[in-house]
Amino acid sequence: RPSPEEVLQWRDSLEKLLQNPHGLASFRSFLRSEFSEENAEFWVACEDYKKTKSPMKMAEKAKKIYEEFIQTDAPKEVNIDHFTKAVTMKNLVEPSPSSFDMAQKRIFALMEKDSLPRFVRSELYQELIK
Repeated sequence: RPSPEEVLQWRDSLEKLLQNPHGLASFRSFLRSEFSEENAEFWVACEDYKKTKSPMKMAEKAKKIYEEFIQTDAPKEVNIDHFTKAVTMKNLVEPSPSSFDMAQKRIFALMEKDSLPRFVRSELYQELIK
């Protein structure tokens, strides 16, 4: 369990929150309660994707991420603009570690601007700093 000091740092750094297993789990559970868990799931999938070395595995994962989060009416479709979606689709013609960077940055910004402040005000977070 993270220390209250650690938890307090999450208010100012979504990065630190997402990198802490306990923070990520708490944040995901909060997002689930708001029906926006797909944002964190997409972010985690992109982080995993970037660590993939094998070009074949990368292509497989890229297709899976696209089908799950990016394509129109995807089961966990993330909220990105048409331009970002178009760039991402173009990047997937030849998948590389940076294929999802633009979309991932957009979703990170959305979580940072939108979800993080609500999370910090939530009872769940308040319990963690006690």
